[in-house]
Amino acid sequence: QVQLVESGGGLVQPGGSLRLSCAASGSIFGFNVMGWYRQAPGKQRELVATITRGGSTNTADSVKGRFTVSRDNAKNSVYLQMNSPKPEDTAVYYCYARALINGNEYWGQGTQVTVSS
Repeated sequence: QVQLVESGGGLVQPGGSLRLSCAASGSIFGFNVMGWYRQAPGKQRELVATITRGGSTNTADSVKGRFTVSRDNAKNSVYLQMNSPKPEDTAVYYCYARALINGNEYWGQGTQVTVSS
């Protein structure tokens, strides 16, 4: 059974920094794509950034230059370094993973990030 466990959310001041982590387990062959999505109150879930097993990234324009996604394939883990966050980045952040063997998609339980002074 695949599980994604997130950590690192919380309250951060505008202009500060925060790092989200997600550890995936339960897939022997690993994950092709991993990354982060977010959902703010009253809005649809949206892409933040994803990264392939080979290191290619896809980052939303709204966070490009401020947020950086990375991964450790050996640990089946993905990270999101959030620099200079803005109040509009406040949302529940969800870890995402697509299994290499069959393409099934998995989600973490979500971690709240609040950007406020």
